Amino acid sequence: MTDTTSPGGTTADGGPDRTGAPDAPASRLSARGLTLAYESRTVVDGLDLDVPDGRVTVVVGPNACGKSTLLRALGRLLRPRRGAVLLDGRELDRVPTRAVARSLGLLPQAPVAPEAITVGNLVARGRQPHQRWWQQWSEADERAVTDAMDSTGVTGLADRAVDELSGGQRQRVWIAMALAQETELLLLDEPTTYLDIAHQVEVLDLVRRLNRERGRTVVMVLHDLNQAARYADHLVAMREGRIVAQGPPGRAVTADLVREVFGLEAVVVPDPVTGGPLVVPGAPASASAAAPATVPVNIRKATP
Repeated sequence: MTDTTSPGGTTADGGPDRTGAPDAPASRLSARGLTLAYESRTVVDGLDLDVPDGRVTVVVGPNACGKSTLLRALGRLLRPRRGAVLLDGRELDRVPTRAVARSLGLLPQAPVAPEAITVGNLVARGRQPHQRWWQQWSEADERAVTDAMDSTGVTGLADRAVDELSGGQRQRVWIAMALAQETELLLLDEPTTYLDIAHQVEVLDLVRRLNRERGRTVVMVLHDLNQAARYADHLVAMREGRIVAQGPPGRAVTADLVREVFGLEAVVVPDPVTGGPLVVPGAPASASAAAPATVPVNIRKATP
């Protein structure tokens, strides 16, 4: 069989890579033959992935497809049943814990702060991987915390209790704590959960700015396909524990992909703000197949 995959994760005809094969860009964080399970239930099966350095990668897919489970394994919170997660070419399980914490920052879904802790104290906890029992709080620690709070716009909240903040403010504080770790890789599990649309945009704009201005490599799990298409440089679509397609959103997001991954008929049109793909959903694919034919609408489709 002829290999039609190009170095950019696309096929020779310009379509998305639908094999699950990794992209070519350099990658500090990757997975090879990764199988993840909870007791006897396999959640991710034989997955290969390269996370492109210096880019925003967004993982999408239906509920229970393995998105968050994959992120937990990339952050060393879940041991593989088979295969491996690799950090700088080494199996993640073999890398010392402190070294992992200096390379990877992981923000889980809906984290809970200790009761009555202030913003400043929570952000300072991001420095724990850099501490030693004999070492006092240093100027480097102070600079890292100050910079993280400035970058996320929470400096003015330093003395406020975290549990008094709005959802958007709390999420910015958690991101500040992750930034204070000074890791080059940042993993975010559904960072917009429970936020209204304005705070969702605020948080995602912040994440993209940290990537563009600071060069952070970001891996996010998102439920909203249109948000993923807008903010991702590299999109990974999963279904039933496997990668169905991956690549730049302009190539990966198609009506066929939406049907295959989400079981939904849709039209993909240009986003009027970014020019990227925008998914306009229709009926579920099963209902659409049984429905009477409708008059087609001539809508200009998004270009890659």
